[in-house]
Amino acid sequence: MLSKGVVLRAALKRASTIRCLSEGWRGDVDEVKKVALSSDPPFSKIVDYYFNKAAPFAEDAINKTVKARMTKDIKERLVSGVLSDLKPCNSVLSLSFPLRRDNGEIVTIHGYRAQHSQHRTPCKGGMRFSDEVEEDEVKALAKLMTYKCAVCDVPFGGAKAGIKINPRDFSDMELEKITRRFTVELAKKGFLGPGIDVPAPDMGTGEREMSWMADTYKNTIGTTDINSHACVTGKPIVMGGIHGRTSATGRGVYHSTKIFLDDPQYMEMVGLVPGVSGKTCILQGFGNVGLHTARYFHRAGAKIIAVIEWDGTIYNPSGIDPKELEDWKLEHGTIKGFPGATETTEDLLEGECDILLPCAKEKVITEENADRIKAKVIAEGANGPITPAADEILIKKNILVVPDIYCNSGGVTVSYFEWLKNLNHVSYGRLTFKYEFDSNKHLLQSVQSSLESRFSGKIPVTPTPEFERAMGGASEKDIVNSGLEYTMERSGKKIKETALAHDLGDWKLEHGTIKGFPGATETTEDLLEGECDILLPCAKEKVITEENADRIKAKVIAEGANGPITPAADEILIKKN
Repeated sequence: MLSKGVVLRAALKRASTIRCLSEGWRGDVDEVKKVALSSDPPFSKIVDYYFNKAAPFAEDAINKTVKARMTKDIKERLVSGVLSDLKPCNSVLSLSFPLRRDNGEIVTIHGYRAQHSQHRTPCKGGMRFSDEVEEDEVKALAKLMTYKCAVCDVPFGGAKAGIKINPRDFSDMELEKITRRFTVELAKKGFLGPGIDVPAPDMGTGEREMSWMADTYKNTIGTTDINSHACVTGKPIVMGGIHGRTSATGRGVYHSTKIFLDDPQYMEMVGLVPGVSGKTCILQGFGNVGLHTARYFHRAGAKIIAVIEWDGTIYNPSGIDPKELEDWKLEHGTIKGFPGATETTEDLLEGECDILLPCAKEKVITEENADRIKAKVIAEGANGPITPAADEILIKKNILVVPDIYCNSGGVTVSYFEWLKNLNHVSYGRLTFKYEFDSNKHLLQSVQSSLESRFSGKIPVTPTPEFERAMGGASEKDIVNSGLEYTMERSGKKIKETALAHDLGDWKLEHGTIKGFPGATETTEDLLEGECDILLPCAKEKVITEENADRIKAKVIAEGANGPITPAADEILIKKN
């Protein structure tokens, strides 16, 4: 089944640029095994674990495709060096600064910014406020950003920032002081700028914090930079933001999952009917990502039967309306008490459903609960919600997992569109609105004139409601949504091609045998003589002999191997027609 390793293989092939030689990308084999068996490995170790699983396949593919005048040995060392250089973070900034709180107390604030790779610049990645922020986590998330950008072919290197605070414990004035001071420190040390490093919103931050960062940069380091507003993305519209950015990550989760839900081959493998409509979903996390993910699935005809939040879980087998739940949460500050569902203490992460949407936090599906997961499809809206040990269990259970580095990359894709808008200093569609309207109007007039000249008399040509809406030209939101959908579809197609090239998750390559493959049953019967239309002997010579030829039931035999049929067996097969 599709695994994170398969998606990473596509990413590494795109992200690799020859820059250095080293001792190789391979880490400590024992450490890799330790992560695979651990029930609660550090998040940074999980990221490295998947890198180590994907790198051998990327290395082999790159060695085959790189054309250069060098010996095979030098080329292999060169490619190994590239992968080695992609594994660690290039730069990590650790900051501490004082904050005078509203009550006069002085506290020390700790923050980090990690730049994983500058193979493409600027670096790109969110900034989060959380009391769980630590340096290793920031570095791991920066690595994931590089891979996300590579998967979706967005020309950024990966980065991440975090400030170790709980934003609920600070006033708005204090949060503004923290954000502006952090911005100045990043800019002074070369970790912020339109062509250097471009942060975006993440956990605990939003448009407000991005506007503070953009304003601070513009009035300090960027006073003479006409592109200063491109130093961050996720800004309010009035400060150069873009329509569709707020919902982009959730929309990306929907589109990336839909790519596989619409594929008959993948749906047959997990036992579902193709399509989104009618599918039941359980959502974990009702923040920005979870809300918009639920909205798009709901609009497509799926039923959100349960929502899991930090302070409670609600359930309604008939479906929960995300808009009504959003209004309730805005008014009451919680999903508890929502009249459109029933509260429950049951762990519905393990509930019966078609699609599980973990959009809250990392490591929620572990070795302990993976075997109880009943969903057929899991779409990783959060970063790293599944541990490596759990991933192995889910593969054996034949559960389709749409990995985070593809599934939640909608945010960085639309951030790229916003960054381009800021550099171009014009909103999408502004230059083409009038031209498109006139062109469509002339098209209708031309059709009407042709019909009237052929059949005589007045023949009005009335546009359909859809065409009439399109006649006015695409709005910025239309263009952004269309670009995001196209990006997710194109990336999904590439991922499928990679998955097929490696046998849908490389069961044999990863386990050394076809035994235990979750998509089939083992048998001791000699199926060379089994009932079938076509027999494909592709292993070795002389497998069909005088002894078993008369028991062959196939109508057609295609000799994939050299000489699989002996002359005596051939005479028998001819007589059997």
